[in-house]
Amino acid sequence: MQTLTTLDLGSNEIGVVGAQYLADGLRTNTTLTTFNLCSNEIGDIGAQHLADALRKNTTLMTLNLEYNQIGDVGAQHLADALRNNTNLIALNLWNNEIRDTGAQHLAEGLRNNKTVTTLNLGANKIGDVGAQYLAGGLQNNATLTTLNLCSNEIGDVGAQHLADALRKNTLGSFCHMYRSLGSAFDTLIFVIVDWG
Repeated sequence: MQTLTTLDLGSNEIGVVGAQYLADGLRTNTTLTTFNLCSNEIGDIGAQHLADALRKNTTLMTLNLEYNQIGDVGAQHLADALRNNTNLIALNLWNNEIRDTGAQHLAEGLRNNKTVTTLNLGANKIGDVGAQYLAGGLQNNATLTTLNLCSNEIGDVGAQHLADALRKNTLGSFCHMYRSLGSAFDTLIFVIVDWG
């Protein structure tokens, strides 16, 4: 008997209520491994419903929530779920209005997480403070191998924190481009090249 392992509902009009229904199903589903819910305007409440489901679900490995306006509050809900989830490998939060506070929550969630290997935080509004939080999380995480921070608001100070963290971390792929950062960015690139 065949079972559904991949569900792509990207670019619909699902919203908060739809996210709640989907989360209810996800709680008890034992076959779905990949779920794309990008561009559905689920917001922070929808993210909360999905985070609650992640605490119970034991099979989902890839979750795409890009373009959903979850913000810092939604990021906090997902970060809390990451503390206990033992199966999610890839989380895509591209372009979700996540700022430094959301980055702080995600960094805290990653400290104890042992399964997430890929985190996409590109095109958000994370600045130097958020980069510092993420750098702290990287120093205590031995699982994450890919981190995308492209098109954020990280400057020299944030780049320096990330460079320091990369010296102590096993991160295999790192994207922090599309911005001129000056000397600290040069340090970051040197660390990446030296460690590659």
